[in-house]
Amino acid sequence: MTWVNAIVQGILNGGLYALFATGLSLAFGVMRFVNLAHGDLAVLSGYLVLSWAGLFGDNYWVTMVFVAAVMAGVGYLAQRVMFNRTLGDDPLPGILASFGLAIVIQNVLLEHYSATDKIIPLGDIVVRSIRITDQIAIGWYPLLILVVAVAVLAALQIFLSFTRLGRAFRATADDPSTAQLMGINYRHLYGIAMAISFAAVALAGFFNGARTPFTPLTGGLLLLFAFEAVVIGGLGSLWGTLLGGIVLGVAQSMGNQVSVGSGILVGHLVFLAVLLLRPRGLLGSEARS
Repeated sequence: MTWVNAIVQGILNGGLYALFATGLSLAFGVMRFVNLAHGDLAVLSGYLVLSWAGLFGDNYWVTMVFVAAVMAGVGYLAQRVMFNRTLGDDPLPGILASFGLAIVIQNVLLEHYSATDKIIPLGDIVVRSIRITDQIAIGWYPLLILVVAVAVLAALQIFLSFTRLGRAFRATADDPSTAQLMGINYRHLYGIAMAISFAAVALAGFFNGARTPFTPLTGGLLLLFAFEAVVIGGLGSLWGTLLGGIVLGVAQSMGNQVSVGSGILVGHLVFLAVLLLRPRGLLGSEARS
């Protein structure tokens, strides 16, 4: 039963990893853009929730919605003002631009908040659990995160599959040049995609910030987990993102079961194994030419 509990906890942790990876997967799927500031944006969102909670009577849930909306606007502006200028056949300018943004965010946060770790106080929901057996318990908070991750991915999948704007997203991702000839404003479209990506990572930053203490330098590790989940599941595949997050979470949980503290290493090894055996990911499609 101990191993069963490890698998259950790994699946629950996978929900958080999938939520982190959602925005990264969307940005890559639509624009082939790798955002190295992704983890730092999550950390920034956590600090904004702490700073602005007083505006909403210390209601952190309402503050989270407000911060996600603000981050969506920031994402749209960042794409239109900066990232659109870096897009092209060479991915390096976009990577360098996002890396520069990550450095700026880290240093601003260090200057304003210092390196002292913070946590978002959500109360006893973080520690409450559902007791299944004497050895298996499901935490309310990890379960909520998993449900939110599935809901966000399902909403995005429905949006991409059944709306006019979603079809424009898919057309641009498949053939940007032809989409432009058909009158699609790819600059505006990319701005919307990045707005959704920023809003999703803001949600992830909030949920992580109430579960684990964070500092201005936490973003690098969060980016790594998100990137591993995306690659394991398959680049550009939304449901692959969920699968990748769960696989990563289970791998880490099983690793900790074997040897305490080795979970992250086992997760990295699973990531490398997927790269070697199935480079396009578990649910990824063949790369377009």
